[in-house]
Amino acid sequence: MTRRFVVETDGGSRGNPGPAAFGALVRDAETGQVLAEQAEFLGVVSNNVAEYSGLVAGLRMARTLDPTCTVEVRMDSKLVVEQMSGRWKIKHEDMRRLALEARDVVDPARVTYTWVPRALNKDADRLANEAMDDAAQGRPWRGALPTPATTVEAPIEAPTEAPTEAPAESTAPATTRPAGGRVWSGADVGQPTTLVLLRHGATAHSVHERFSGAGGDDPPLSDDGRRQAELVAEALATRGPVDAVVCSPMARTRQTAQVVADRLGLDVREDSGWRECAFGQWDGLTVGEVGERWPDELAAWQTSTSVAPPGGESFDDVERRVRVARDRLLARHPRQRVLVVTHVTPIKQLVRLAVGAGPQALWRLDSSTGSLTTTRWWSDGGSSLASFNETSHLGG
Repeated sequence: MTRRFVVETDGGSRGNPGPAAFGALVRDAETGQVLAEQAEFLGVVSNNVAEYSGLVAGLRMARTLDPTCTVEVRMDSKLVVEQMSGRWKIKHEDMRRLALEARDVVDPARVTYTWVPRALNKDADRLANEAMDDAAQGRPWRGALPTPATTVEAPIEAPTEAPTEAPAESTAPATTRPAGGRVWSGADVGQPTTLVLLRHGATAHSVHERFSGAGGDDPPLSDDGRRQAELVAEALATRGPVDAVVCSPMARTRQTAQVVADRLGLDVREDSGWRECAFGQWDGLTVGEVGERWPDELAAWQTSTSVAPPGGESFDDVERRVRVARDRLLARHPRQRVLVVTHVTPIKQLVRLAVGAGPQALWRLDSSTGSLTTTRWWSDGGSSLASFNETSHLGG
């Protein structure tokens, strides 16, 4: 059976022309699973040339996965989409050459082009910026690793806006480099990527079991919370290497992560995908207080993960962004051990996904402040829960 892929690609130039790179990835059109990704620094070229270079790379990865595939290309460049769709002429020689190269990679009859707003092309844009950032530091793109891994089940969003105006063509010359991306397929029984989930230390809200979500008061760690962070740091320092530390951008997770990272000698990278659920008007209240003011809304929320608190987000919303945040880590840190400092809801969502449990399992899980939970993810899509809500390192 012919496979259907979605190619998401983008290119950027800091100067136009200036230091430039592209990012491209291939998803399975049915599941949203990321099958391949690539980013490459191109030297000094224009935005348009970088965008076309990403298109060629994305189509090559798709062809490698299945030479008979059909492809939908999604880009936020109206110029490239319109030119490759045959509606606009290609005037510049370097762009014409890259367009012909793209048409040679996959039969144009099996390729369609869709313009998407930049907000829906964030993954490709991230890859391109990673390549430019890494080149500025004098190192290869961080994703060009010898051991592959995969991401799983990232949702594919459909475009919601129409383009307004077309960018002008640039006449900067093209510079090409050998491809260095990753293509992932086949079963993997080797080393997994390990995500160690650390719930932040205690706060004034957590002690009294108050809703404390994104967009709320964002309380800092209490004295006891700082003590928990220090105990976690000591424990992790004796449990083998940690390759990276990622945290939610909320105050209590940033503070917890910094204590641990300082002990491990690592930097901290923030990722908003790991923030706590937004509880809206319930923030700062206990369940009992919410039940007195919003009895019907609370009953509906406790019955369905698709229901959001007034002014907040549903658990299904949290699941979607946790999947994407997980996918980013699996792509960036294949077969490594990553510490993720986050909150109770993202932890429960990732545990549920690791064991293949349904949404209602969220109500049967809990995660204590300062606790550790370990999940493992293989490149064939397999996963496991190695430990859950471990608190022995906290004493008492």
